Amino acid sequence: MEKLPENSGKKPVKSKSHDEKQQIINRLKRIEGQVRGIQKMVEEDRYCVDILVQVSAINAALKKVGFSLLETHSHHCVSSAVKSGNGEEAIDELMKVFQQFSKS
Repeated sequence: MEKLPENSGKKPVKSKSHDEKQQIINRLKRIEGQVRGIQKMVEEDRYCVDILVQVSAINAALKKVGFSLLETHSHHCVSSAVKSGNGEEAIDELMKVFQQFSKS
């Protein structure tokens, strides 16, 4: 079954399986908890290096979520677009996303 993303309204995407969604949600909840932990560390005037280590861990965790989503998108959405004859547009969009990832 295909859904329209809430933010775009124009590009159909394949639904992620329940397990895939749950894994992403669980990772994001862990990251959210880490961010709250950093907020508390700042409030408590913890050692800057300790805070920076946690910021680095959050960055790595977010990249992992992003690459997971990129992989799913490539295997499902882009693959489907190629098979249906809309591959060029999907590949161009994917390359723009890769460019965004390389900036960080």
